[in-house]
Amino acid sequence: MYMDKELQEYRDLMKPPTTFEEGFDWKAIVGAIFIGFLMMPGSMYLQLVIGQGIGPAARWVTIILFAEVAKRSYTELKQQEIFLLYYMAGAALASPFSGLLWNQYLVQSDAAKVLGLTEFIPTWVAPQPGSESLLERTFLHRDWLIPILLLVGSQIIQRIDHFGLGYALYRITSDVEKLPFPMASVGALGTMALAESTEDRKTGWKWRVFSIGGMIGLTFGAIYVLLPAVSGLIFEQPIRLIPIPWVELTRHTEVILPAVATGIMLDLGLVFIGMVLPFWAVMGGLIGLIITIILNPVLYEHGVLHRWHQGMETVETVFANNFDFYMSFGIGLGLAIGMIGIWNVARSFVKSNGGVDFSALFNPPPGRGDINFWLSIAIYIFSTLAYVGLCIWLVPSFPWIFFLLYGFVYTPFISYITARMEGIAGQFVSLPLVREAGFIAGAKYFGYHGIEIWYAPIPVHNYGEATVHFRQIELTGTSLRGIIKAEFVVFPVVMIASLFFSQFLWQLAPLPSSNFPYAQELWHLQALNSLLMQTATLDGSSLFYEALNGTIVFAGLALGVAMYSVLITLGLPVLLVYGVVRGLGQSTPHGMILEVVGALLGRFYFLKRYGPRWRQYAPVLLAGFSCGMGLTGMFAMGCTLILKSLGRLAY
Repeated sequence: MYMDKELQEYRDLMKPPTTFEEGFDWKAIVGAIFIGFLMMPGSMYLQLVIGQGIGPAARWVTIILFAEVAKRSYTELKQQEIFLLYYMAGAALASPFSGLLWNQYLVQSDAAKVLGLTEFIPTWVAPQPGSESLLERTFLHRDWLIPILLLVGSQIIQRIDHFGLGYALYRITSDVEKLPFPMASVGALGTMALAESTEDRKTGWKWRVFSIGGMIGLTFGAIYVLLPAVSGLIFEQPIRLIPIPWVELTRHTEVILPAVATGIMLDLGLVFIGMVLPFWAVMGGLIGLIITIILNPVLYEHGVLHRWHQGMETVETVFANNFDFYMSFGIGLGLAIGMIGIWNVARSFVKSNGGVDFSALFNPPPGRGDINFWLSIAIYIFSTLAYVGLCIWLVPSFPWIFFLLYGFVYTPFISYITARMEGIAGQFVSLPLVREAGFIAGAKYFGYHGIEIWYAPIPVHNYGEATVHFRQIELTGTSLRGIIKAEFVVFPVVMIASLFFSQFLWQLAPLPSSNFPYAQELWHLQALNSLLMQTATLDGSSLFYEALNGTIVFAGLALGVAMYSVLITLGLPVLLVYGVVRGLGQSTPHGMILEVVGALLGRFYFLKRYGPRWRQYAPVLLAGFSCGMGLTGMFAMGCTLILKSLGRLAY
């Protein structure tokens, strides 16, 4: 396989240690509670307001706080304790009940009404419109009992499943095949950036770089997040010096660039993300965006993008273009990427001539805390059968053979492909619409009628990405036993805190509304896109079939394969292909400009000034910026919760 030069630079940033420790103690338990009840509400609030949570910030703030407490207690945090706090923060910030907030909107949405799907959404997803629970905006109602129980049950299965096939593939690709996992080094290095906070900061660079990013994040966050939140509590309309989520320009450019969604996101965080992402992936995204800007007016003139008309803004433009062209084109591009990944895996395996030693599966490094390989396979089988059982119970009219094929044929196949691609080139592989194609086949050839299947916990998973996380655990010297203990501690905290704060946010204002600008701006588009697909399993005319065009799908497939072949022939970076696919994805493209600015700054200024060490500086700088932004977001959330709560009191 062609080895990208840029990815080669990421390979040796960290080496696996020779000793491992659990890192699990009372600090981890206190950390889980701290994150769940102090960080989670801020993350949920920011997700609804600006479209991104405080994930990295919550992790870094937790580590800083515990490191400072440890320092004043004349002790210090070990590397493994730091990583465990980082790991638990990531697990605790994934709010399961946020999905129910989306479900209550979906069942009441204009998109569902326009498409005539409201009555078909099952009550185990969300109560039907007219329910007292929706009118009173509360989850504490009997109509939500079954959706909540299903959510808790699926979360339990998911926690167990975390140590199933993903872990088994990690043992195969890392221990047996010894693939390098270039991007795991970057992730592990980022998690350890604050280890210096308990050491001599005078000689260490990580704390200084993190602090610089933190101050930039605090300053920008005060303008971008804090000012609108606080002013909205005082005045009738919030003061927004920087528009959220973007500056809308589509109506100003519609004459020159018909059918092109134009605008710019002014989130400074995109610049730092551009510095961290592989340069050629960002450049590929820019190329894809330029192609879109040139192609859309041509397609409009030839009647392909016929649903677009003047007066549309970004959301309407993107949806109309997806319907007419880009959904089918994106499917073709995705198939091309999947075929390229499969070909590369087959080629690299053949080149190895089968020269691998499988004894490493049963003789892992001592002290790493590994579980038995066959136990991980048993966990995978159990969790998959549990998903299959749930699906058969919830959607008895759908042919059950599809569930078994998804869980025991497609899932291990695509997971292994992805695990090898992550291990070789740091790239995620997915085949588009495999799940959806099965649903449509069930409706077309087996007589299924309805949309319940779209909401069932189908056992279609890609565990390949999990191998990167397990590799990060190894690189930080953390025993897997500590991770397992952390999972048991985090779960109840996550479920209780998520339910409490989801209820609280819903009580503050309807979702979406002007109080949550990102949700108000984009949830309608997301609902249209998801519900459009679901019409395919209903009788009669299907909007999905209208939007799907086989010729365009084939054109996307051919273009993807051709681009890859040309790049290989010319010796150009393969990451360009993935970037172009991303740029042609026809999601909101307004953040691409600042990402490109960040990539150019990193490549042509900072890399020249600081040399290869910039690869280590960039993720730490991004972590600091995220921390600063997260702190302002949490402060804004605190002000909002306090004042809104006072406003609801009887007096």
